[in-house]
Amino acid sequence: MKLPVLSRNEVIKAFVKAGFKIARRKGSHVILVKFIDGRKIGVVVPDHKEIDKGTLLEIIRQARLKKKRNF
Repeated sequence: MKLPVLSRNEVIKAFVKAGFKIARRKGSHVILVKFIDGRKIGVVVPDHKEIDKGTLLEIIRQARLKKKRNF
């Protein structure tokens, strides 16, 4: 499945829909967290106008999500 080019707001909205919560903003990054099996999973989304496809793929991998399910 080919990833679309998404804005920071679209990426954050998709992660919130997947159960993540915005923990904080630090500089030009937004940190989202979710507890899975008692473990805290955190992902960092760059606060850029568009998120590069490679960056998005890595964020999805770190979040332990599947491209097909959420994006």
